Amino acid sequence: MLPLAELSRESLAGVRFVLTDVDDTLTEHGRLEASTYSALWRLRDAGLPVIPITGGPAGWCDLMVRMWPVAAAIAESGAVAYWLEEGTLRSWIWPDAVPVSGSAKLARIAENVVASHPSARLAKNQFCRIYDLAIDVGEEPPRLPPDEVEAIRAIVAASGARMGRSSIHVNVWLGSYDKLAMAERFLSMRYGYDSGRDSASVLYVGDSPNDEPMFRRFPLSVGVANVRRYADSLQHHPKYVTAASHGAGFAELADKILDSKEKR
Repeated sequence: MLPLAELSRESLAGVRFVLTDVDDTLTEHGRLEASTYSALWRLRDAGLPVIPITGGPAGWCDLMVRMWPVAAAIAESGAVAYWLEEGTLRSWIWPDAVPVSGSAKLARIAENVVASHPSARLAKNQFCRIYDLAIDVGEEPPRLPPDEVEAIRAIVAASGARMGRSSIHVNVWLGSYDKLAMAERFLSMRYGYDSGRDSASVLYVGDSPNDEPMFRRFPLSVGVANVRRYADSLQHHPKYVTAASHGAGFAELADKILDSKEKR
């Protein structure tokens, strides 16, 4: 991973979309700091669509689109996209996304995980999720050790469900999507994005293993500094890394993007 200082103005000059993870990328200890929120506004005012792409709940993303200066938000690891169009909330759901409510398979996975690992628990925001089963491994104390997280991942893998590992959750779902699939589908539907032609127009920033598909796909991929804690376990690293961690790292990146636009 190269220092962010080595990301050239010329490369950033072609950025049309800023895609970002949320937990521990925009936030720190679950909070969105004022400097990070300001960075979102500054990118928006410069005409750059910012799209959060998160394993977080659909209910959170409804709020983000209504109240944050973002162009859209993609929830639950790619299950659903939200955006405002002429003041009206729109959404698009991945066609084979399976609701958690009524899914016997997802219920069995949750039961097996909790029975095998009593310190594991469902995320307290599960109530505002639709398609995603979120197992809390670090959002609230106690933070589960890496070997226990891997054991939980093994249970999910044996079930045949799909999953992602963020800094705070193991996300479990049934459906053919992930963050990358929905990101490219949404950009195509909403902005005419062509995955074979336009990948250099996207900058993605994240911090954890569930961002790997995005790190692999986009040439302009950035990790905030706390991504280093996963350096040994990631197969696909971000190309660049900020000096600051969490939301301060995002603000550092925003400064660099905006500087590149001003110097054109």
